[in-house]
Amino acid sequence: MTATDPTLTALAQGWCALSLLHGRIEAHIERALQTGHDLSVREYSLLDVLSRQHDGEGGHLQMKQVADAVVLSQSATTRLVTRLEDRGLLSRYLCPTDRRGIYTDVTEAGLNLLEEARPTNDTALRQALDQAAQNPELAPLVRAVETLRAPA
Repeated sequence: MTATDPTLTALAQGWCALSLLHGRIEAHIERALQTGHDLSVREYSLLDVLSRQHDGEGGHLQMKQVADAVVLSQSATTRLVTRLEDRGLLSRYLCPTDRRGIYTDVTEAGLNLLEEARPTNDTALRQALDQAAQNPELAPLVRAVETLRAPA
């Protein structure tokens, strides 16, 4: 393959379009969450991921799993957890079966903020997708996002 290979160029163009769509959506949601709830997209995502934990088998996530779910490094995730813990939105405790493990739970205040912010996030996402769908280069990606379903 060479740099002028049409396949590579098309692939690169597709990747650029996907990156552009992601950036536009994230920026739109960021503004809405910051304005309405003093939350960043990453903070919202972290609260959302941690709120889905349960007490059953494998129900609590290790920090590496949390980091993967919010697409951050483990150190960045730990800093984010600390900031939200300092705000009273998260709490940490030792794993009862493995004293080396630390679990993180969303506090009642965190759950309340998440529930208040969820409609803002959903509305901002819909607005960003609708706006992006007007761009012929992004419209196919918007359709793809709209047809995706979370794995069962």
